[in-house]
Amino acid sequence: MEDLINRIRFNVIQGRLDQEDEGLDGDMLGQPGVTELVEKAIEKKMNPKEVLLSGLTEGMQEVGRLYESGEYLIPDMLAAAECVGTAMDILEPHLLDSGVVSKGRFVIATVEGDLHDIGKNIVATMLKGAGYTVDDLGTGVSAVEIVETVRAKGAQYVGLSALLTTTMPYMKETIEMLEQAGVRNGVKILVGGAPTSEEFARKIGADAYCRDAFEAIEKLKSW
Repeated sequence: MEDLINRIRFNVIQGRLDQEDEGLDGDMLGQPGVTELVEKAIEKKMNPKEVLLSGLTEGMQEVGRLYESGEYLIPDMLAAAECVGTAMDILEPHLLDSGVVSKGRFVIATVEGDLHDIGKNIVATMLKGAGYTVDDLGTGVSAVEIVETVRAKGAQYVGLSALLTTTMPYMKETIEMLEQAGVRNGVKILVGGAPTSEEFARKIGADAYCRDAFEAIEKLKSW
């Protein structure tokens, strides 16, 4: 069983979604990838929480370390995040059946006027892997839609992403609308994206600025 967990973790680090992927060294074609290994773990009735924490989460933590050290680039991190996202789709019903409770509901979106989604997608995947229920609203999302989703879903966390300086004001607008709707005090708001900063987050009334997905997870742990 431990060997299977180790193989899942290793293949996350390699960014191997399935047996069609060659891996970073280009010599793993035909070997089971994350999809096949997670399905095998379910067949063997392994604890889905162990698969999540020891396989997927630990794998992404190592990917984060490699990215921080400069050994991995964004495409490497994206490949690993895709593995975790697919694995979570497979694992989620089994986690629920085994009584694993979500750490909270997280609404995430790239704000109105902005269609960039790479950073947001990585954060959303990492949040799922860390045990949060995620409602990813996509890109170019209006403040109204974000607020309505927070109210309808009873979310405790909101993540706002922007890559264009021209769309940053929509982050402030979203926070103001959350206040007007009377739900601001019930949520923690995280903002991120290339033009954002700690100073900007404070200025618009957000609870935290996160430079990447790994910092977002650390901020959530600290809360």
